[in-house]
Amino acid sequence: MLRRFISYYKPHMRLFAADMAASLLISLIGIVYPMITRRMLNDLIPNREYRLIVIFGIGLLGVYVIRMLLNYFVQYYGHVMGVRMQAQMRSDMFVHLEKLPYGYYDEHETGKIMSRMTNDLMNISELAHHGPENLIVSTVSIIVSFVYLARIDLRLTLIIFACVPFLLLISMALRTKMRDAFKRSRESVSIINAALESSIAGIRVTKAFTNAEREREKFEEGNGEFVTARRAAYKAMGQFHAGTAFITDVFNVVVLIAGGLFLYSGEILFGDYSAFIVSVNLFVSPVMTLINFMEQYQDGVTGFERFVEIIDAEPERDRPGAVDIGRAEGEIELDHVSFSYNDSKEVLDDVSLKIGKGQTFALVGPSGGGKTTICHLIPHFYDVTSGKILIDGKNINGITLDSLRRNIGIVQQDIYLFNASIRENILYGRLDATDDEVVEAAKRANIHDYIMSLPEGYETKIGERGVKLSGGQKQRLSIARVFLKDPAILILDEATSALDNTTEIMIQKSLDELCRGRTTIVVAHRLSTVRNADEIAVISEGRIIEEGTHEKLLAEGGVYAELYSEQFRENV
Repeated sequence: MLRRFISYYKPHMRLFAADMAASLLISLIGIVYPMITRRMLNDLIPNREYRLIVIFGIGLLGVYVIRMLLNYFVQYYGHVMGVRMQAQMRSDMFVHLEKLPYGYYDEHETGKIMSRMTNDLMNISELAHHGPENLIVSTVSIIVSFVYLARIDLRLTLIIFACVPFLLLISMALRTKMRDAFKRSRESVSIINAALESSIAGIRVTKAFTNAEREREKFEEGNGEFVTARRAAYKAMGQFHAGTAFITDVFNVVVLIAGGLFLYSGEILFGDYSAFIVSVNLFVSPVMTLINFMEQYQDGVTGFERFVEIIDAEPERDRPGAVDIGRAEGEIELDHVSFSYNDSKEVLDDVSLKIGKGQTFALVGPSGGGKTTICHLIPHFYDVTSGKILIDGKNINGITLDSLRRNIGIVQQDIYLFNASIRENILYGRLDATDDEVVEAAKRANIHDYIMSLPEGYETKIGERGVKLSGGQKQRLSIARVFLKDPAILILDEATSALDNTTEIMIQKSLDELCRGRTTIVVAHRLSTVRNADEIAVISEGRIIEEGTHEKLLAEGGVYAELYSEQFRENV
């Protein structure tokens, strides 16, 4: 873990070295004042060396100017280094998140992932800057100040040093409690973020159903957990700081009494005694810095552990020997495929089917039967539990994920559009497409005329998830995106089920154009949309129970015929 953390310093070693050098100089400059104080009290003032007093004072002022500049360097460039490391970690996390499989996002809430991307990395950044500074500089300061104090009076120095173990024992006893409390506090923040992300994303549903009060209650549950966890964390922190501060106060009492007795008995000079009292904080301050650093250390370490937890999550990988399939022909075969999510009940049970090049194959049946799961398995979003899926006779396990998915276009019921321009959303189908190709894709999707009616045309911003567009307009944009991609295989997963009949008829014309010349899998509840399919499979409880053409399935009088007659009666 430590080695991985240190690796993020490597690109910034020059800045890191400069920051550490500046911090050490700041620490060493701190000893100049007590040294000058001792010299003045013991020598310059008694001997009336007024000229040297002024020179020493001006020299001290000059040293403080240097320290001011060094403090600026440490505060500015030290934090810049931490931010750069934070940016690199954030970049690494984002890249890794893009590589994680569908299953990861089934198990992890978006808000909690966002919390790790922001809050945790901020704490790591602070640790990256202050950690080495506190550890290295404070350790050097303790050693240098101990040697300096010992030269003034060894006995007083040893008396102070004898108090340090008590300080360490108290901090060790309270450290674990504080660490656990802050970990629970951090987890509660991620719960709040998850609730907030969910509520904001669903704000229109909340307003439509007038359930703002329910959302507030759910948010307040997480908010209450945060308050409870944070209260416990601050209680532990209060005990930690109060205990350690008391011991440092004891230091001052010990020095005052012991030094006073030594001065009374003539065993120490007044100047030395005064310098020692002034200098004792040179020893105590870095000790306290190290102790107080525990809080930041716990925050940073906990954050880095959570960062590593995501980085270590198993990403999608091409199988050894996987090849680029190039432009696929489009033949698909499922060979005795079974599948389940996380060892739960099987969603698909020994499913076998063949789809010829250029065919339109429809999947129908009751909800939860496994139709959408098949659509997710063909692009290899999930690994099959058993059996195999073939594209052009090749097992998809032996095909690179990029080349496989380049050949597959998906139009779903739930369209996701980015908060960007219409042009950018269509370009998502093929980022290197020309403007003319974007326009041609929009025309084929029957959305060009609408786009041109907008004041900003293709540069129109459509809002988060395309909120400024109607359902039909969003669907046409998604179709334009697939036209631009020009895949060999097309998956239409309930592509028109959320649309009204009039809009569906208009969209269907675009879909018919899109399907031409491609192998197409259609998932539909409205059987009227799949009557012309080359083959239809009825799926129920993870198994194919019927398969054939529309006419054949009607003639058999089975489940398909029953579903069709029910929908026909409803339409009448």
